[in-house]
Amino acid sequence: MDSAVGGPENVVPTIPKCRQRLMRWDGWGYKDSRFEYDGKDCFFSGSRYPIGKGARLNRFRDWVIDYFDVDTSKRLAAVEEPGVFPDPVRCVEFVDGLRNAGVEFSEDGMDRLMRCHGQTLEDLGLLKNQGYERLPDLVVWPRCHEDVVKIVTLAGEHDVALMAVGGNSAVSGATTTPSVHGRTVAVVDMTQMNRLLWLNEENLTACFEVGIVGQDLERTLKKHGFTLGHEPDSVEFSTLGGWISTRASGMKKNSYGNIEDLVIRIKMVTGIGVLEKQFTAPRVSCGPDFDQLVFGSEGTLGIITEAVVRLRPVAPVSRCGSLVFPNFETGVHFLREVAKKRLQPASIRLLDNLQFQIGQYLQPNGPWHTELVNGIKRQYLTIICGFKLDQIAAVTLVFEGDQKRVESHEKLIYTIAAKYGALNAGSKNGEKGYVMTFVVAYIRDFGWDFNIMADSFETSISWDKCLSLCANVKSCVTKECERHGIRRLMISYRVTQTYDDGCCVYFYMALKHPDDHVNSVEVFKAIEDRARDEILASGGTLSHHHGVGKMRSKWYSACVSQVGVRVLKAIKRELDPKNIFAAGNLVEDGAISKL
Repeated sequence: MDSAVGGPENVVPTIPKCRQRLMRWDGWGYKDSRFEYDGKDCFFSGSRYPIGKGARLNRFRDWVIDYFDVDTSKRLAAVEEPGVFPDPVRCVEFVDGLRNAGVEFSEDGMDRLMRCHGQTLEDLGLLKNQGYERLPDLVVWPRCHEDVVKIVTLAGEHDVALMAVGGNSAVSGATTTPSVHGRTVAVVDMTQMNRLLWLNEENLTACFEVGIVGQDLERTLKKHGFTLGHEPDSVEFSTLGGWISTRASGMKKNSYGNIEDLVIRIKMVTGIGVLEKQFTAPRVSCGPDFDQLVFGSEGTLGIITEAVVRLRPVAPVSRCGSLVFPNFETGVHFLREVAKKRLQPASIRLLDNLQFQIGQYLQPNGPWHTELVNGIKRQYLTIICGFKLDQIAAVTLVFEGDQKRVESHEKLIYTIAAKYGALNAGSKNGEKGYVMTFVVAYIRDFGWDFNIMADSFETSISWDKCLSLCANVKSCVTKECERHGIRRLMISYRVTQTYDDGCCVYFYMALKHPDDHVNSVEVFKAIEDRARDEILASGGTLSHHHGVGKMRSKWYSACVSQVGVRVLKAIKRELDPKNIFAAGNLVEDGAISKL
């Protein structure tokens, strides 16, 4: 029997019910955290991140102005928070049913707006231009599994479409309000279902409600000396349920695994009842594992409410490191050898030259002696070591374990790195590079003010095709930009996760279009679509960890075959015969809903 440690634990949620009080309504992250430019200095506001605290980032300012030919006098004016919203499609019977069942809900316009989107560039454009034609009609806050059962039952009785959301951090259009005509769309905000229900120290397992945000989950476990170890870039805002529904991956997957390795039992409310295994065990041979239907289902089959996860004791030592390579290709060969020998530390990531340079530009301006030291470092790299500044690539590392294990692991990694001509750049640079991941999304919103469009996309690829994939996508994007008359372009990439047989490649694309933002977003989307075509043609996958959503649904059938689509539809018909969960994800143009 599962033994509880102190009983269910309530957590003060990172994301409050009225999330607009803390979170930006028109972009990524917290209201008090952003890149700022006051006409003279560039800096990062707030104190949530190490890059903040008033430090000047004028190297970054100068790079942006020069690279994208920015006229700072033409900065866009701030957009006012909207006060007028589309009228909701109201189902009186559903609302009355929620009220009678004691389930909290809201029809407030800002509550609905905050949950109608994810974090794609297209979402940002629609928010800035107040271009959403359809918002969810109401927001519902369940407090427990039984509340979700009541909500799903009422939705089935009154033909209401349900869309479960967590932190709205999706970058695939998965949480964008579906185009369901004539029906009430209710967003089920899971973030208040965030309790630790039980924890078994002997078995190293725990059960959480899935609305808990990643950083809250880790804080809760750390109090007991444990960690889940799942740390995606969005760990501050994304939820356990979101990770499961998109089949997510984290930066420390080498030590802890991807989400499908960490979750051992899922409870999901479907249109015909609750789907849940009746046991918790490390492995079982009992026919198909139905939990695998839930991973990556993106809200189309039901609402996940609880999950049993595997835990690990918190590592006594966690240490960062960094390496500098003469070029990206050499770095890839290094990663391949490390993976072949299965020596990956908790995290190992390779950045191309552009990302390496941006990382340097994001270092705060320092006193004269700091500038002198930086100059000496550049001379050492270029004159003594023979590195070219426009080719250098960097690797960031995170080692975890006891002191002896970490030291042994470091020695092995640095010995391999030396074979490829790498220089040890130290733990401080590694720590800066690792933490910088959490502020990258804020850069996109900063660029918007100067008509710079930016976004990211990812794939997984076999080792033998990694370098050709990067070259092909870069060439494709460059040619597409030339065709559209765009001359200010940045396309860069990094390898973020490695496996025996391949790796995950993460692309960043930014461009400055001379026209207005509406046209810029459309052009950007067209170029990104061509990049996705090139990824698939080069042997890459549709996604490594972001999922499919609505943005990538047009490629889904080609990736899983028509037979695969038919199987998905058959499962959908059985679990959701009334199409309650009409999220519109995975299969293009709502084909799943037309059964």
